[in-house]
Amino acid sequence: MKQQPAREQRLFDQDWHFYKGDISIPYAVKGGMTGGITDCGSLQEGEWLDIAFNDKGMEHQQLEWASVGLPHDWCIEQQYVHDDLLGSRDGSHGYLPGGTGFYRKTFEIPAEGLGRKWNIRFDGVSGVSTVWVNGHLIGEHRGGYIGFSYDLSDVLRYGDEGKNVILVKVDATEPEGWWYEGCGIYRHVWLEQTHLLHVGEFGTVITTPEVSREQAVVNVRTILCNEGTQSETLELVTEIYDADGQAVGSAVDRIFAGSYGERKQEQQIVVEQPKLWSTDTPYLYRAVSLVKLDGETVDRYETVFGIRTIRFDANEGFFLNGEPLLIKGTCNHQDFAGVGVALPDSLIEYKLKLLQEMGSNAYRSAHHPPTPELLAACDRIGMLVMDENRKLDSSPNGLSQLKRMLYRDRNHPSVIIWNLENEEVLEGTVMGARILKTLADTTRKIDPTRPVSAALNHGWNEGGYSEVVDIVGYNYGQRNNLDIRDHEQYPERVMIGSESASYTTTRGIYEDDPVRGYCSEYGTNVPSWGCSPERAWSDVAQNRFLTGVFLWTGFDYRGEPTPYRWPCINSHFGIMDTCGFPKDSYYYMQAVWTDEPMVHLFPHWTWNGAEGRVIEVRVFSNTETVELILNGRSLGEQQVNRTAHLSWDVGYEPGELIAVGKIGGKPVTRKVAVTAGQAAGIRLYPDRSRAVADGADTVPVRVAVVDGQGNIVPTADNEVRFEVEGAGILLGVGNGNPSSHEPDKATVRRAFNGWCLALVQASAEAGPVTVRAVSTGLASAEVVLQISKPSI
Repeated sequence: MKQQPAREQRLFDQDWHFYKGDISIPYAVKGGMTGGITDCGSLQEGEWLDIAFNDKGMEHQQLEWASVGLPHDWCIEQQYVHDDLLGSRDGSHGYLPGGTGFYRKTFEIPAEGLGRKWNIRFDGVSGVSTVWVNGHLIGEHRGGYIGFSYDLSDVLRYGDEGKNVILVKVDATEPEGWWYEGCGIYRHVWLEQTHLLHVGEFGTVITTPEVSREQAVVNVRTILCNEGTQSETLELVTEIYDADGQAVGSAVDRIFAGSYGERKQEQQIVVEQPKLWSTDTPYLYRAVSLVKLDGETVDRYETVFGIRTIRFDANEGFFLNGEPLLIKGTCNHQDFAGVGVALPDSLIEYKLKLLQEMGSNAYRSAHHPPTPELLAACDRIGMLVMDENRKLDSSPNGLSQLKRMLYRDRNHPSVIIWNLENEEVLEGTVMGARILKTLADTTRKIDPTRPVSAALNHGWNEGGYSEVVDIVGYNYGQRNNLDIRDHEQYPERVMIGSESASYTTTRGIYEDDPVRGYCSEYGTNVPSWGCSPERAWSDVAQNRFLTGVFLWTGFDYRGEPTPYRWPCINSHFGIMDTCGFPKDSYYYMQAVWTDEPMVHLFPHWTWNGAEGRVIEVRVFSNTETVELILNGRSLGEQQVNRTAHLSWDVGYEPGELIAVGKIGGKPVTRKVAVTAGQAAGIRLYPDRSRAVADGADTVPVRVAVVDGQGNIVPTADNEVRFEVEGAGILLGVGNGNPSSHEPDKATVRRAFNGWCLALVQASAEAGPVTVRAVSTGLASAEVVLQISKPSI
């Protein structure tokens, strides 16, 4: 018999079939058919599959199943519907309906798998999900933002017993939030097998209670499960490895594990000369837990962690490893152009890279727990995280979702705050304070090493609400300087700008346009509760007790099209649009959040027929002075205030406008805006030239419309057709236009103000993939990406 591995986790994303719509599955009442289909009572075992799971069998159950891979969001594939009732409030779901769908998958388990534990874990399924395996109802989960798992050991077929079929019903008809949530199995699925004696799910807790530059004490608490009928004496070996794979410490304990029991074992390991995790040097260690029985390793469980200290002070803000650090954060929903909420891991990392290049060092997952892959990426790149519970709910289901988030995420060094709720109706009430206290107490019991917070937009000083958390979040505290006044009244209160700005702008637009649903990049249409990023950041820069800020938002997102409704289908709040193309405010954040000399000017300088019109030219820079030059003539030099913009009123004339940033009187950087000619061609800018042949790795390809000299045409809206050949597919398209009703799953997309985006996904086979962009009247463009086998 083939020897089974100590632990095996298999990505279970491929070879699913999807049916959009409902399937009637009456529950059986006959013994042995629990949770199956009523008709099963007269069928042989396995024949029920042909009725409900396959596209053959009884006439009334004939279904059309589409082949899909996961993650999958079917909502993004639908047509937009002008119905303000879609979602929890007008336009909140981006005018795309929810609904019900089914997923099924057939798989085999080897005969030698009998007697082991088999678990399936779903990282994220929209709304309410119900799972059947081989006709047995396995479970129902309510809540689309936290993962869940089921033990399948008893209901699987092993070896010659036959194939296994899993069916998942996804009911995404009722919204959980007031933004685009998508529909489907939109995160990864994993099938895992272990020995009956194994480390439990999320079974290690790693803390570093004593840290210095000389040594760190690492506490490892391991949860050991014995799901067998025999009591066992086992050996737990925990080894710590540095980033180079060198062992730096270990501990060994002999443990008695009773049958059908759980045992917690604490071990302490000293790491000499530790390398501390920080935003600049995100150093990671790896703890390997070995469970040995009679000298044989029966389980091997790995945990990635970092060694670092965090501290929040009511007057001085946040400290990382004893050093003060301003939190430069953004709030973010999880969707993206072309894919909805079903992001491949590489797109998650792409979004984080864009934020980090802007100078951001913190990410708020608004308003729900993020996918595990996002936290792993934040660990690797040094991005701080405010990890967020979905809602103020101390019911059994609410507490269960909170606990799973805490158990899953507590070893990530990037996570520095547990945020327990956002803008709930019960803020500032006595009842709300009781619920919040239960959530806070639960969190502190599971993880006493991080502070708990709540992100409030009212009720800060009422009902004892703020007193039950460690950090009080101020959503839009700039209103009437509420946050600053509260610090004077409550000097011991730790505060943070949990949500700030709400600055509504549309990329490349410089006049408000209610008909088409566009907001000027000058910021002339800001909601009553919001303010500019300049105001939001300058408050923090001048008042360290505010700790930091999370701007609303890093990216535009589907739904919540404030200040408009239809035809707008996505928000205007982003510092970048839904494709990750930067708006002008991106460069303000770069100016105040980074030190590399930079200068940015706007608007563009292509205003055909507007000769002589006075245009306000704004500049963001982190240099000492900036000189503005038009067609060789100096328009003056101004001193830079890094927390504000510079402004010139310039009479328009075609040509070249240059902003020159100077330090010590010497030019160190410049930004040039030229008057573009007629659109003549296309340029392709892939984010990278290589991808991994894993069937998932996705490369964003930025697509620009240019004139004959290669200048971006900032008003171009040409329709571009994409052709992808070779070892890849076109996964989706986008352009960042908040009022575009073009499909994201298509081969064509119009440019919006000069740009659009193509997402190219690698196949599972290595080889080149050719991406070609074609548009009537324009010179086409082509780029070749290399798809390589994964490194072992």
